[in-house]
Amino acid sequence: MKKQVMSLLLCGSLMAAAQQPVDYVNPFIGTSNYGTTNPGAICPQGMMSVTPFNVMGSESNRFDKDSQWWSTPYSADNDYMTGFAHVNLSGVGCPELGSLLLMPTAGELKVDYREYGSKYKDEVAHPGYYSNVLTKYGIKTEATASMRTGLSRFTFPKGQGNILLNLGEGLTNETGATVRIVNETEIEGSKLLGTFCYNPQAVFPIYFVMKVSKAPKSMGYWKKQREMKGVEAEWDVYSGKYKLYTKYNREMSGDDVGVWFTYDTEENEAIEVKMGVSFVSIENARLNMNTEQPGFDFDKVRTTASNMWNSDLSRVKVEGGSKDDKTIFYTALYHLLIHPNIIQDVNGEYPMMESLKVGHTTGNRYTVFSLWDTYRNVSTLMTLLFPERQLDIIRTMVDMYKESGWLPKWELYGRETLTMEGDPSIPYIVDAWMRGLRDFDVETAYEAMRKGATTPGEFNLLRPDNNDYMSKGYVPLREQYDNSVSHALEYYIADWNLSQFAKALGKKEDAKLFYDRSMGYKHYYSKEFGTLRPILPDGTFYSPFNPKQGENFEPNPGFHEGSAWNYTFYVPHDIPGLVKLMGGQKKFVDKLQMVFDEGHYDMANEPDIAYAYLFSYFKGEAWRTQKLVRELLSKYYHNAPNGLPGNDDTGTMSTWAVFSMMGFYPACPGDMDYVLTSPTFNKVTIDLNKKFYPKGELVIESMHNNPEDIYIKEVTADGKKLKGYTISQEELVNAGTLKFILEDTHK
Repeated sequence: MKKQVMSLLLCGSLMAAAQQPVDYVNPFIGTSNYGTTNPGAICPQGMMSVTPFNVMGSESNRFDKDSQWWSTPYSADNDYMTGFAHVNLSGVGCPELGSLLLMPTAGELKVDYREYGSKYKDEVAHPGYYSNVLTKYGIKTEATASMRTGLSRFTFPKGQGNILLNLGEGLTNETGATVRIVNETEIEGSKLLGTFCYNPQAVFPIYFVMKVSKAPKSMGYWKKQREMKGVEAEWDVYSGKYKLYTKYNREMSGDDVGVWFTYDTEENEAIEVKMGVSFVSIENARLNMNTEQPGFDFDKVRTTASNMWNSDLSRVKVEGGSKDDKTIFYTALYHLLIHPNIIQDVNGEYPMMESLKVGHTTGNRYTVFSLWDTYRNVSTLMTLLFPERQLDIIRTMVDMYKESGWLPKWELYGRETLTMEGDPSIPYIVDAWMRGLRDFDVETAYEAMRKGATTPGEFNLLRPDNNDYMSKGYVPLREQYDNSVSHALEYYIADWNLSQFAKALGKKEDAKLFYDRSMGYKHYYSKEFGTLRPILPDGTFYSPFNPKQGENFEPNPGFHEGSAWNYTFYVPHDIPGLVKLMGGQKKFVDKLQMVFDEGHYDMANEPDIAYAYLFSYFKGEAWRTQKLVRELLSKYYHNAPNGLPGNDDTGTMSTWAVFSMMGFYPACPGDMDYVLTSPTFNKVTIDLNKKFYPKGELVIESMHNNPEDIYIKEVTADGKKLKGYTISQEELVNAGTLKFILEDTHK
């Protein structure tokens, strides 16, 4: 009996020590190689993130936000920190947010970030937690977050300690802030943010309330004074300098202002600082803070955040593979769940789209819609793993149409930034609807899509070149670098999705209209080069033409951030038609293989992200998909700061890895077939929401003799052998078990 009890205790202790999905996440992945992720503390799809800000203030930094195009608050290549930024973006290509900079210092009070910044060591990051030690001061910094609030804990040495809130700096290109001392432990205020991707009118305020756990010995404001000229400059010793306000305590406004708190601290004394934010009002920021963090309990907030992450990440359990494989996989799933994030306050209020009005929701209202990126794969993965949230995301998009008159393109905190091209809401929503998510205002959604597809260009926010597109069937090159081919290709995939949607809703005439439009890509095919090629207004091809132009972000007529090779195969809705244009299957396959062999493929550019999966549409060629996907995973995804192929694009690059490692991928948005590839893991267990997928659990098993077995010999779904290398949505979610048998050679 004692042996049995001992074995049970031993078993229990081993189970308790077993690693959970959250333990595998490495938030430093993507913080180099322009991945633009950060290691800051955040909850799943939370409004608040608390992120170390290390991209200004020192020549020792490799990258500086003011010296080159820079879009992230943190780089693993830098070593000089000037505070914790509150509310940040992950995986975006333009600078924004990254403000409300909170910094502890020790010794003499200094308020110029070039002087008070510090190098650091002993960095630690887990989902919902970040820590380091500031070597200049011997201060240990820690940060955690709830959904709408941030909490920092600073452990000081003995002597004078200072806490600074810098409202003048950040990633945003907007300026201006107002702050007010409420009492000796609390301040409130607002700061203007916006102009994402240099859209001058897409601005919005963030409201905040900040509270410290201990009353300071003294506190006050600072402001950088304007530089004076002549005699006036001689009279004012603060001309062009920072001025400390020690006897003024009403409110302060300006472009470069801040608040300081000074303490006499004991050795290892910890002071906590909490901050609530809102995009509606200061009152709501305080309500968010007091509701989610009524007191100061750092360890409790940290544990809650970690548990939230573990619950979400546990929707997928993986077995087998290396520890690095698990880290890459779960970190990619972690990145998926950062954006879009909630924007509503605890009382349900949110800023309505392009409006002064305040809306109210009983569910979740989302923001940060990088749709040109995310419609390609994020929509499908959210529909599969988190259908309940995906519905709220789609309801948000439809509500944005009701509020502003247009579906979102690249929405940011209630403002439309008009970044990138196309009409991406259509494939995002249609893909989810076709996969079974129907509980939203479908007729209004269709009305919104049709408006974007048919409104003349001069009145069309989403398709400004719609007149040419509707009359000619393509968008001609009217300016040297107007991205005309890229625009048209996005319209084609959107219209194909709209055609499928119209057909399913019984709108036959619309279905034919939009399907016919979606075939217009054929205008661009040039037999001379075997690629798509820009067309001039008179119908002739643009010359001189170089299909390689556009590599490495070189400006390129007709194509946005890429070459003709990055775009030529981006007709996922009509691969058979493209094959015919290219002269048959062999020529198509050879040309596609050449794109990889000669280095024309760009893993970090969305239009060609699914290229490796196209081979599987052809008999005898699926092995190329299986080989290339493994090679791309090995080459571009690592358990290291440079472990993403480039800008994560709010989870798009990470989602490619999640799907590819599980063994299937949605190569065409709106098409219900997934393309199969060999899974990375021996076993993947997906916990499907039974409300949407009654079968529930999906198990993916991979049978092989050694790691070199990467080629698919056979796949069975629910015990039935699949004939090809695709599986439909219905087959997948009802398979129960999807079993791969792998071998080391291809036939």
